[in-house]
Amino acid sequence: MKKNKNALSKIDRLLEMPQEVYTDTPKLTITGFNETIIENFKGILEYEDYYIRINTSLGIININGYELKLENMTNDDIRVTGKIESIDIERKFD
Repeated sequence: MKKNKNALSKIDRLLEMPQEVYTDTPKLTITGFNETIIENFKGILEYEDYYIRINTSLGIININGYELKLENMTNDDIRVTGKIESIDIERKFD
């Protein structure tokens, strides 16, 4: 596995591309307390207006708050809006 990480690191430097572009590594972008965008997600596990669970290759992202909505969902990313109180990650161990 170390060999693969070294190869990916070299690719990063050569291409000057972020890792999430060419791998399935999730990326979270949080804008204030009202919006988050999750790139490279695998699926939605639970969806309520106060709780959303999203599956990724590294684990599960839990978003808690009020009036939460899933917006602008594509195959690659999803936007969650509402009054976000907390975000936590359940890491998957291989």
